[in-house]
Amino acid sequence: MGTKAKAGGKQLLLFTTAILCPLVLGKGTVHISEPEIRVPENNPVKLPCSYSGFSSPRVEWKFVQGDTTSLVCYNNKITASYEDRVTFSPSGITFQSVTRKDNGMYTCMVSEEGGNNYGEASIQLIVIVPPSKPTVNIPSSATIGNRAVLTCSEQDGSPPSEYIWFKDGIQMPTDPKNNRAFINSSYTLNQKSGELVFDPVTGSDTGEYSCQAQNGYGTPMKSEAVRMEAVELNVGGIVAAVLVTLILLGVLIFGIWFAYSRGYFDRASKTSSKKVIYSQPTARSEGEFKQTSSFLV
Repeated sequence: MGTKAKAGGKQLLLFTTAILCPLVLGKGTVHISEPEIRVPENNPVKLPCSYSGFSSPRVEWKFVQGDTTSLVCYNNKITASYEDRVTFSPSGITFQSVTRKDNGMYTCMVSEEGGNNYGEASIQLIVIVPPSKPTVNIPSSATIGNRAVLTCSEQDGSPPSEYIWFKDGIQMPTDPKNNRAFINSSYTLNQKSGELVFDPVTGSDTGEYSCQAQNGYGTPMKSEAVRMEAVELNVGGIVAAVLVTLILLGVLIFGIWFAYSRGYFDRASKTSSKKVIYSQPTARSEGEFKQTSSFLV
């Protein structure tokens, strides 16, 4: 069910479901009445937690976002990294102002001081942020018969944005066969990832493409339009490149043959085969002619 609450002079839209979510070890129980809370960025919010069956409860709050885990509250006290904007009470923790970095799962963990009694329950906090202007990656040309991938993304939207594609200002249906304007095209459109894949590209796919990001909050944002040309495979250019390569290869082979037939390789071989022999001086008597060294070629 939906509830509305005023905080800081602004309307906070909280989507809540009154579901009891206990995890019980021993005789104590921990539960929350709002397993998911959505609140606009820069607004205050309270994450509630109630418990029973603990004579001396020790309360901790854990925050998990992706692969990162941190403690917001330890032993009934807010940790140093949160103490300037979060307050603790036995009924929950309150953020003075939330940012998109606070998106994630919060777990209220209650244990018995000096005992084995323990319970926990979790609540998902979604900080609402309108989407920003998306960026696109669109090739300027795509070869007919080949595969082409167009992408669209934006990083600010919370919850994550979904994407709509336009061609020449006309919204593209998720299934091209459902619209006569796109019936000759062959593409798949993923609204969650923002990918538009042509497989294969056809001649009718030439046009200006843009995408729009929206997450249900704020104003949908549209990208710049980029033109993509569907072009035929340049067979003539490929043939010309092959011919040039063959000609160059033929010239190289002819050059090697010519050099061999003129004996250039034999001369080089004879030149490199000459040997230089150095003989050490031999001991002679003082009356004999002294030769310090000799070279024979």
